[in-house]
Amino acid sequence: MEDPSNPENGPETKPDTQAEGQAEKRPRRKRHILLRIDSWIDSTLWNAGFRLGELWEDITIFFRRFRARGWKRILFELLGEGLTLGTAGSVVLLMLAMPAFEATHGDWRNRGNFAVTFLDRYGNIIGHRGIIHENSVPVDQLPDYFVKAVLATEDRRFFDHFGIDVIGLFRALSVNAQAGGVVQGGSTLTQQLAKNIFLSNERSLDRKIKEAFLAIWLEANLSKKDILSLYLDRTYMGGGTFGAAAASQFYFGKSITDVNLAEAAMLAGLFKAPAKYAPHVNLPAARARANDVLSNLVQSGLMTEGQVIAARRNPASVVDRAQIESPDFFLDWAFDEVQRLAARFPERSLIVRTTIDMGLQKAAEDSVESSLMEYGERYHAKQGATVVIENGGAVRAMVGGRDYGESQFNRATRALRQPGSSFKIYTYSVAMERGLTPTSTIVDAPITWGNWSPHNYENRYSGKVTLATAIAQSINTIPVRLAKEKFGIQPIRDMAKAMGVETPIRNDKTIPIGTSEVTVLDQATAYAVFPADGMQSRRHGIGQIVGYDGKVLYDFSHDEVPAKRVLTEKANSYMNQMLIQIPQIGTGRRAALDRGILVGGKTGTTQAYRDAWFIGFTGNYTCAVWFGNDDYTSTNNMTGGTLPAMTFKKIMDYAHQGIVLKPLPGIDNPFPVQKPQAVAAKKPADGSENTLPPLIRPRSLSVDSTKILRDLGEKLKAAAPLATQKVATAE
Repeated sequence: MEDPSNPENGPETKPDTQAEGQAEKRPRRKRHILLRIDSWIDSTLWNAGFRLGELWEDITIFFRRFRARGWKRILFELLGEGLTLGTAGSVVLLMLAMPAFEATHGDWRNRGNFAVTFLDRYGNIIGHRGIIHENSVPVDQLPDYFVKAVLATEDRRFFDHFGIDVIGLFRALSVNAQAGGVVQGGSTLTQQLAKNIFLSNERSLDRKIKEAFLAIWLEANLSKKDILSLYLDRTYMGGGTFGAAAASQFYFGKSITDVNLAEAAMLAGLFKAPAKYAPHVNLPAARARANDVLSNLVQSGLMTEGQVIAARRNPASVVDRAQIESPDFFLDWAFDEVQRLAARFPERSLIVRTTIDMGLQKAAEDSVESSLMEYGERYHAKQGATVVIENGGAVRAMVGGRDYGESQFNRATRALRQPGSSFKIYTYSVAMERGLTPTSTIVDAPITWGNWSPHNYENRYSGKVTLATAIAQSINTIPVRLAKEKFGIQPIRDMAKAMGVETPIRNDKTIPIGTSEVTVLDQATAYAVFPADGMQSRRHGIGQIVGYDGKVLYDFSHDEVPAKRVLTEKANSYMNQMLIQIPQIGTGRRAALDRGILVGGKTGTTQAYRDAWFIGFTGNYTCAVWFGNDDYTSTNNMTGGTLPAMTFKKIMDYAHQGIVLKPLPGIDNPFPVQKPQAVAAKKPADGSENTLPPLIRPRSLSVDSTKILRDLGEKLKAAAPLATQKVATAE
């Protein structure tokens, strides 16, 4: 018999065996499912790869019938590479042009409906700005021959291109290549309009790219008629006029709708170079240019020789008017100021008395131009700018470039250039405010700030020097050491802003030696704080705004807040004591004025000699001078102590004629004079008598009185003599 206690016998063992069998089946079933999934994945991927291979083979077989061989293959390869490079280039150009499109976001059509007559400080008319839209003449009402003359001269394919004339561009390149220089332009009328509305006259590749994309944008958003109308209404035409309608009134004294063919040709010839061909300045040149326009009409097939022969034989004459020198750069800036100030007034026809002194303005223009004519080629400098501010903040002169007709870009107010060492005054002003003095000493030695190691000129170091010596010799390491070890960068930025610099200053450790860009107007405004005894200079170009009904709408002396103190009297005195040494023993000796007039100032020269500055002041005036190139190319070793300092002297010598000299604050002897020397016992070797040097004294008459007497003298010289009978009758 079986032992019931034996676990291997009896029915008690069956349940355990079944359980074990079921446990073995479950893993087998799970493994079977996983194997099936793995098999499905493998087969699916293999089938997909196989089918893709078949598809690729079918595509390859299909395209083999289009395969080019021989010279055709070379052609298609070149076209393919060209398409690839062209696509990549288009993307790059679009990226470069994106900033230009930002200008189209605002109301760029609105020129403002102001009509402003500008007066100088004495009340004489000096120019006009602003055009009321209703006075613009629609294109449909313009003489047909005038429109044809413009198109024949400026853009013959105007109605055929999309903003860029590819055919005309290649033609211009070919003509220029044959001539060995630029004799023909490739810009379309639309491109010129884009430049006039949105851009400056800066000659750079970046500007040309923006101009091209904006021209295409204008063509996409405006009709050809609108583009032509804007071009004829917005372009500078010389004589301070903008637009063909204003130019017709100025030169011929008639409406643009009434000009004849000869007059229309003369107007059409002004678009290229209004300053060069302005008939009130150079009538023979204007007539020669008009004759070229008539030839263009014939060559383009728009008119016949018989139709233009009368205009050739009877060239246009202009209205005989006294030539008014218009300070156009200043008026552009002043017009912006008027729009800002008068935005809250309902009046739009305004008379504005400005602060400009036309005598000083002419002297500033002549000084900049004569300096460039005499030394520009030597120093490889093509542009200059200057601003003169009288103590009290009135802008008396502004030169924004050599030729307004050639370029309306105002380099005095809009060009951002590195100031070089002329920026150091802000660092030294902070130092004076922090308790240092001109006699405080600091070590001139190599210095490293992070990964930046500034150097002195010619890598020369002087050891322990005073701050007065450091600024006079324009040592670079000293302002950097002051910023690094004494007070940091932020106080320098705050000081520049407080003194009148409106351009944002970079937050960079290199700014103590002048790497943050500013404008000429910024520098003149800031330096004018020193003769103002540390008070804000309150720079301004508008003295008064009056409506045509005689109502005073704005007056600077009443409507502007009083000047705030920027520097303490002690700090300002210290700065003046240091800055007057620079024209005496420092880097600005060529800026020293005649008659012993004390000058304080600072030179500035940037890396690679791209910019050269001199900003100086007396008790009466502050003057900032800059020279350089629009394309940022280097000059020929021009420093602030050369051409800028010499030009400063020319301007300021004129400005101080016949005026009462004002002292510089904080200077013990503000009017140094030559003392009479004892008469020598012996005569000079040449036998002449010894004479005492004249005492330097201010002239007693004011500039206003001097001007009136000079004008009266000129009128008396030009007056015809009275007849004897008339004299007897008068008696």
